[in-house]
Amino acid sequence: MKNIFVGNLSFGATEDTVRSLFASHGVVERVSIVTDRDTGRARGFGFVEMTNDVEGDKAIAALNGKDLDGRMLNVNEAHAKPAGGYRAR
Repeated sequence: MKNIFVGNLSFGATEDTVRSLFASHGVVERVSIVTDRDTGRARGFGFVEMTNDVEGDKAIAALNGKDLDGRMLNVNEAHAKPAGGYRAR
């Protein structure tokens, strides 16, 4: 399973739009666009899970820098959040 970060999404991008973009490169398990918990508006990034690691790597290579709705996507492998997190005081 390949977890992929997709940044610089337009605020109008939908899960269906992102799914169809990645589906041309392999099987998409799940798409999640991150939203602001207070306003419910998209925050401009999300995550895509692809079943096959090789297909995921090909999607990253093909889609990083691709224009979607006038914005160049930032696509790379997602990394787990560090334990404990960080909170500014």
